[in-house]
Amino acid sequence: MKTLFSTFAAALLLLCSSCQPNDGWQKLFNEKDLTGFVQLNGQAPYRVEGGCIIGTSVKGQPNSFLATEAAYGDFILEFETWCDPAVNSGVQFRSESYPEYNNGRVHGYQCEMDPSDRAWSGGIYDEARRGWLVTLTDNAAGRAAYKKNDWNQYRIEAIGNNIRIWLNGVNTANLYDEETLSGFIAFQVHSIGNSDEKEGKEIKWRNIRIKTEDLQNSLMQGSLAPAVNRIPNSLCEAETADGWKLLFDGKTSNGWRGAHKEEFPKHGWTIADGQMIVHKSDGGESTNGGDIVTTDQYSAFELQIEFKITPGANSGIKYFVTESEKQKGSAFGLEYQLLDDSRHPDAKAYTTTPGSRTLASLYDMIKAENKRFNGVNQWNLATLKVYPDNRVEHWLNGFKTLEYVRGSEAFREAVKGSKYAAPAYNTAGPFGEAAAGHILLQDHGDEVAFRSIKIKELK
Repeated sequence: MKTLFSTFAAALLLLCSSCQPNDGWQKLFNEKDLTGFVQLNGQAPYRVEGGCIIGTSVKGQPNSFLATEAAYGDFILEFETWCDPAVNSGVQFRSESYPEYNNGRVHGYQCEMDPSDRAWSGGIYDEARRGWLVTLTDNAAGRAAYKKNDWNQYRIEAIGNNIRIWLNGVNTANLYDEETLSGFIAFQVHSIGNSDEKEGKEIKWRNIRIKTEDLQNSLMQGSLAPAVNRIPNSLCEAETADGWKLLFDGKTSNGWRGAHKEEFPKHGWTIADGQMIVHKSDGGESTNGGDIVTTDQYSAFELQIEFKITPGANSGIKYFVTESEKQKGSAFGLEYQLLDDSRHPDAKAYTTTPGSRTLASLYDMIKAENKRFNGVNQWNLATLKVYPDNRVEHWLNGFKTLEYVRGSEAFREAVKGSKYAAPAYNTAGPFGEAAAGHILLQDHGDEVAFRSIKIKELK
């Protein structure tokens, strides 16, 4: 009787388990061997131990990637990871590798694992392409989410053009982008150069699972990080709700006119392929089509502009431009310098502050530091933050390059040490201290393209 009951119970258990609804999750890794994966680029060793994928850092190797043979478009990926605090790692997704691109170098989105004091774990880095897309500089909760010397749980939600990353239940990234909508998933062992201290360090991944159906109903609920939108000339719903406005619609010159003019320039500028392009001419200031300015004026704001400079090019983004001066050449204003530092002679020129005419500097006044430049003929992101208390910050590709306070003693000393000390720049009041002004894109006789120009007024 006991045997009969045991047999019946086992059969009932089997029947019930077969009736359990399928929640759609599948193992990405069989926890036994590396079937379904291929190694790309570097030769750092990977092994399977205790149900974990373990990668080990090796001197003299480029970044190594253990990539899925299959490609994934829309999905939700979950995994746990442990990373030695001495090294950096990440998980690629929607990534690619083919001979025509940089000799097969892996490129695409990377979910960051950053045990350093910078604490950008859960950010998004565009490997071998555009660099940082989402940093955690302004996400205190995200920076605090990572646990050093412990296992951390990640969740990547990639659905259409929206990518969200969750780290231990905290949303660290909320990105809108369309650069790549499908590709492989890969586990990275980062290059350590020839460092003896970093050799032999381990990165581990376990409980790796993926879901590719019923994704909208499976999204994690919780407070979202500020949206980062890298889709050209667009605003997502979150940006609109947060007060952002487009200054360039990607198609027309609406909202812009020539400096000291009533209309947009008839020549010297072209709007095409979602870009506003100033043409190459003689390299002089405002001698061809001339500068262009916004029709509106702004006082406290955050401004974002993507720009692409050609080799040897010079241009600038000016702010607090009042057009009160009556003169030829470029209109007066504080300038976020745009320059090919390696080729243009202005990079070595200055009045009293060396380096103050280089990329992302406050022109001729304050030198930019900590720059991350994607290169000429590549899109770069310039960000200007002007706060109501007159604090100003210049940012380049997610990194702050300088800060100052308009009207402060230090600012006025910088003006005195620059070309702006000349009386012509101060006839309408102290240079750079206007209460409000136009945004200006400079014609300096070199070809430069602009797009994704957006602004949020601050109060």
